[in-house]
Amino acid sequence: MGAAPRIGVLALQGDVREHSAVLTRLGARVSRVRRPSDLDAIDGLVLPGGESSVIDKLARAFGLQHPIREARAAGMPMYGTCAGLILLADRVTGAIAGQESFGGLDVVVERNAFGGQVESFETDLAVDGWDAPVHAAFIRAPVVTHVGERARALAALPDGRVVAVEQGNLLGTAFHPEVSGETRFHERFLSTVNAVR
Repeated sequence: MGAAPRIGVLALQGDVREHSAVLTRLGARVSRVRRPSDLDAIDGLVLPGGESSVIDKLARAFGLQHPIREARAAGMPMYGTCAGLILLADRVTGAIAGQESFGGLDVVVERNAFGGQVESFETDLAVDGWDAPVHAAFIRAPVVTHVGERARALAALPDGRVVAVEQGNLLGTAFHPEVSGETRFHERFLSTVNAVR
């Protein structure tokens, strides 16, 4: 068996430590991505929850936007949670003026779909192909309002709103597995990384 995969966590803003802790527990080598050159040393990239508009602005300020887009287009696996899902969406509604995404997921995501911090909630979700439900924490969460032909819905709320999607090497969840003790999405992401490296 080869060396453990090197996973980068975009470390501009958001819950970087929580993702790093889960990935480390699962046996990955973790590094923080703050510069374009950091992308050269990783096998996959996690885009954490936080404030999508702030992460977008900082990514452009640090010269990371185009290198991340190029890495994604070249096939680097990426997993986005909450704000990270927004950053991977091809289209975003409810964005602030001038906000951009890295793109890649053939979905439309509505930013802050459930309202502010006080509307945060937790629930159990069935995930396509998994026997046991996922306990999901939604914190100022987005929702997928349209799933395009290239993407696939993995989980939805009881009212049908999609909250987890996958497309090729890209994975996105509207909720935060890294804060609820749920590791299966990170495991799924690592399996994708190991399959392509």
